Amino acid sequence: MKTKILTILKQNGGYVSGQELCNQLGVSRTAVWKAVKQLEEEGCRIEAVRNRGYRLMAIEDGITQAQVGSRLTTRYMGRNLVYFPETDSTNIQIKRLAEAGSPEGTLVIAESQNAGKGRRGRSWSSPPGCSIYMSYLLRPKILPFHASMLTLLAGMACARAIQEETGLEVKIKWPNDLVLNGKKICGILTEMNAELEEIHYIFTGVGINVSQTEFPEEIRETATSLKLEGGENVSRSALIAGCMKWFEHYYELFLLQEDLSGLKEEYEALLANLGQEVMVLDPAGAYQGVCRGIDRMGELLVELPKGEIRTVLSGEVSVRGIYGYV
Repeated sequence: MKTKILTILKQNGGYVSGQELCNQLGVSRTAVWKAVKQLEEEGCRIEAVRNRGYRLMAIEDGITQAQVGSRLTTRYMGRNLVYFPETDSTNIQIKRLAEAGSPEGTLVIAESQNAGKGRRGRSWSSPPGCSIYMSYLLRPKILPFHASMLTLLAGMACARAIQEETGLEVKIKWPNDLVLNGKKICGILTEMNAELEEIHYIFTGVGINVSQTEFPEEIRETATSLKLEGGENVSRSALIAGCMKWFEHYYELFLLQEDLSGLKEEYEALLANLGQEVMVLDPAGAYQGVCRGIDRMGELLVELPKGEIRTVLSGEVSVRGIYGYV
């Protein structure tokens, strides 16, 4: 109900009477009053005037269920939304919900997490109040070996949402990072529960650095935030809603063909490595080449010095720029 009240107040822009809220929601005045008080506790400044009603004055940059839910424009992505002020990991929570039968599009968001992990089990710094930590659930009817492409869709969606919200020219560092000015702004991790030819569920975890102004020494040279790069505050709830909107769009296009053939050109326009020399850190032996984009299955195309094109599978190797992270 909080989400619906906040949505109504946002859309109206002026005063909405308590009775009108009761009529629209089919609840009592007491229920409306309690919900408004809860919204105020969550950072919404709501003015209440006798004989006029309620008016939304301002919203703090929070990511509660109501604040994010009131911004969603999707059909199913994020519509089943679970919020934690603090949790171990949004990926752990989404996995629990997946096992319990939660529907596709379920979204878990947290203000902070204390057991976040990135690719290859690396820890992910998760201080409260300045980042986005979210995980969402998918149940696609595709073959398991196509699942890795969903990480690329997530990268595209987050990149478009950041560009739309901030105007910053964020790029994708294949396969699962977003970068700004050569530094990491976002990390993406996709995991799957499947049998040989059937996917039970997939979940994707996303961490976006929004308003940090400093980082631990060990990542200071490779990490940045939207605040540091753009110099302005960014609404985390709007950014989450944007990520859901763009992912739903790309996901539905992907499901039509179960590959990236219809999205290849758009993805490559966002690819930070395109046309650049890269170092492929293959366990069998590192090698250099020039990034030539991706194929329809999302594999990276690297041109070797003698002109041979080699495909690089995500999950098997790391790719770095010759002179730095990108």
